[in-house]
Amino acid sequence: MTTHVQMRKAPALPEPAAPGRRWLALAVLCVTLLMVTLDTTVLNVALPTLVRDLHATTTELQWIVDAYVLVFAGLLLVAGSIADRVGRKRVFCVGLLAFAAGSAWAAFSGSTGMLIAARASMGIGGAIMMPSTLSLITSIFTDAAQRQRAIGLWAGTSGLGIALGPIVGGALLARFWWGSVFLINVPIAVAGFALAVPLLPESRSQSPRRPDYAGAVLSIAGLGLLLWSLIEAPARGWTSPRVLAAGTGGLVVLAMFVLWEGRTTHPMLNLALFRERALTGAVCSMAMVAFGLFGTLFLLTQYLQFSLGYSALAAGIRVLPAAGTIAVVAPLSAFFLRVTTVRYTVATGLACIAAGLWQLSGATVASTYVSILPGLVLLGLGVGLAMPAATESVMGSLPSADTGVGAATNGAFMQTGGALGVAVIGSLLNTRYTGNISAVLAPHHVPAAVLGTVRGSLGGALEVAARLGGQFGAELAAAARSAFVSGMDLGLLTGALVAFAGCAVALAVLPEGRRTAGRQGPAANEVPTSRKRGI
Repeated sequence: MTTHVQMRKAPALPEPAAPGRRWLALAVLCVTLLMVTLDTTVLNVALPTLVRDLHATTTELQWIVDAYVLVFAGLLLVAGSIADRVGRKRVFCVGLLAFAAGSAWAAFSGSTGMLIAARASMGIGGAIMMPSTLSLITSIFTDAAQRQRAIGLWAGTSGLGIALGPIVGGALLARFWWGSVFLINVPIAVAGFALAVPLLPESRSQSPRRPDYAGAVLSIAGLGLLLWSLIEAPARGWTSPRVLAAGTGGLVVLAMFVLWEGRTTHPMLNLALFRERALTGAVCSMAMVAFGLFGTLFLLTQYLQFSLGYSALAAGIRVLPAAGTIAVVAPLSAFFLRVTTVRYTVATGLACIAAGLWQLSGATVASTYVSILPGLVLLGLGVGLAMPAATESVMGSLPSADTGVGAATNGAFMQTGGALGVAVIGSLLNTRYTGNISAVLAPHHVPAAVLGTVRGSLGGALEVAARLGGQFGAELAAAARSAFVSGMDLGLLTGALVAFAGCAVALAVLPEGRRTAGRQGPAANEVPTSRKRGI
């Protein structure tokens, strides 16, 4: 009897019984990650179509992208703690279904306002689902070398989704309506759910933290106010009382969030974790990688379609050098980590991103696709190097009981960096575009409604120019393209400076050791649910 009890209490990590099944479980997790990353790049290719079909302005495009990211980032940490408490597999499956429901709503939205709301609901599903993917991987793969390979494949799947997204989106838009880019998520989510139930092991922490709902509200409110001020500033004015009040209020609320997290007994963002340099440097680097990547994708698909004149499918194919490089380089990250250190792998990646964005920022209205190709390859190389290495640094520095919150922290910083990238880079574009096109139209008596359309987006200006025709229409189209490229260059140069700062942070903060600190084996407070059930 005594021996039996001791065996039940012995700590063990949940993993599939056979090595082959372990890799099948990884495949399920990667397929669902593919869905989320596919959705991101599919949407970027569809942005010009939304301008034409829903008459979305640049500001509304920013909200369509950032509504998802804002909710996703704000709920990730709470979802991670809930997954540790009630079971990572269970929470993962619920997130899949919620993401599918939000995707169906987005597909049939009839206005930009409804689409923004649907995108926010998709963020809820993504936030519920995503923390469990990394925490399940670290639970399934207990060997450090195997875990590095698994995380490399996981990150490579992100690259594959980024690579396939523009092509899939272009093909869908060539044959169907814009809603198809969201509806494609539904069968993927259903298939993922059907495979997750029999293949994924269940695991949870024996001493989980209580969900920090107050922290979630503060983080979403603070980041939401800050994003609102950045996105709305070009239209309302950077010195507008509303913009200044929202920006200041957002910073104050975020400061309150940090204070609350330091005082509460159940923080969703455990500030003590940031004493570990491997985690602190990695999540900050991840945010700066996402800042450049998300912001660049937001601009690039519009530039390729509106300025260079490519169709959605042709534009998707021309994003492949960046996305394909990510897909090729990311799975090789385990090799780079063995040859050198996390510090230099991440720093090299961020330096490549900075160089790529700097090269892209030299584009002019006379530039061709070939002239921006080196920047695209450098961007993909940098993301492929930095992202999986930073992720391994985070997950390798944590005990298994904290992998849910750790994965959520990693994802939250990435999504927050991406949201700020779209907001900042997009707003710099919008500010310069609006200023330049307004100066061109100032000598002319343009009706207010037409002026609003022209100032709202490059796509709107090109539609007005096409309706006007003649010399004035041609001059308006040329001026609008010039204003857009000028704003794009400013945004990309800013992204390059942020990536360069990230390189400096990585060199200063990340540890020099070849292996990340942290757990290499089971934790005493991990409940081996799958072993109990014979999985």
